[in-house]
Formats: sequence, C-alpha cells, structure tokens
Amino acid sequence: MGDRLTASAPTDAPGHNPGRRMGLREQNKLRTRNAIRQAAITLIAEQGYSGTTVEQIAEAAGVSHTTFFRYFPSKEQVVIGDEHLRVEAQNIVESMPPGLSHFDLIRQLMTELHRLTVDDPWVGNPLRMQLIRTEPLLQKTFQVESERIISDMTQLIADYLGIPPDDFRLKVFLDAVAGVTFHLATELDDTLDMPQLETTLRAIDLLEQGLPLR
Repeated sequence: MGDRLTASAPTDAPGHNPGRRMGLREQNKLRTRNAIRQAAITLIAEQGYSGTTVEQIAEAAGVSHTTFFRYFPSKEQVVIGDEHLRVEAQNIVESMPPGLSHFDLIRQLMTELHRLTVDDPWVGNPLRMQLIRTEPLLQKTFQVESERIISDMTQLIADYLGIPPDDFRLKVFLDAVAGVTFHLATELDDTLDMPQLETTLRAIDLLEQGLPLR
C-alpha cells in the first residue's frame, strides 16, 4: 500500500453552495427543531438527563408529543443528533481539490467540520458535550452516530481516492480515525493545553507516522 491509499480523484465533484437561502417551510422546521433542542438542554440542566422526559421537553417547546417524534426518534437523539454535519461532510469531500493523500483528506475534513461546529451554537454547546461525556447511554449513542457518519463517508472517500469502498486497508484506516476522534471528543475536556482540533490533528499525524513512541 505504501504511504498512500490514493489513486485518482474526481475532477467534476460539485461544491457546496452556502449562499442558498432557506424557504419559509425550512425556516419553520429549523425554528421548531431549535425550540425542542433548547427546551431539552434547559430542562436537562435543571433536573438531569434521566429526570427529563420527552413529554416535558415537548411541552416546554410548545409542540405536541407527535411533533417531537417527527423531528427526533428518541430523547437521546435530541442531544446527539447533528445530522446536518453528515450532509456538510459529504459536501466537503465532494469539493476537495484532487490529489490529496488519505491523511491530508482526513485532516482537511476534520478542520472543516470543526469550523462548522464552532459556528453552530448547538453542536458546540458545552452542556451538550458534557452530557455526551458523562451519560453512558449518550456516549454509546454518540459512538454509533460517529460510526454511521464514517460509514456514510466511506463511499465518498473511496471514490475520491479511487479505490473500492470495501478495501480492507480503507476500513482499517477509517476505523482508526473514527476511534481516535471519538475518544478525543468524549474523554478530553477544556482543561487541555491544546484546543481539541489541534489535538485531533496531532493524533492523525501520529497515525500517519506509524504511532511512534519515541
């Protein structure tokens, strides 16, 4: 395999169009989603995760029980769900310049996703991340979601690198990246000397170097 998984890259991948304006229906759906999330995080801060019910969240958000489940399949998904990042990740990969190595591709993807996280007050909400780190069910769900995002990205990354999506080397590579990013996202906190993105990129550098211990 050498030091690259790469072969050829698409040259006509579509880019993301950040200038597109949301329609009224989309705006209303976003407001409802945000209202449910805000109600959830407020209630959980006051009475704990296990002490907060779906019914309480729906009532505080001013929506029906049925409406809640139209937006979120479960209580944990209110906290975990950041489905737009999955779409954005696809857009990022599709707009990458051709010829990047698999490590450079991941580094750029992580950097762009971090930028989106910083710009999104919900995704980067400190209480949300604290809950994910401390609630076992949320930790497990977050890991499943992280693995799902990686799985969704496998085909795109394989297409970019010009290799089959079931390539064993690609699977091992993505599993290693998913493992280290999940660990850093759930176990590291704001007391670190380095920001989380810098720490993540340093970990990816170590993977690329073969995990030297000296």
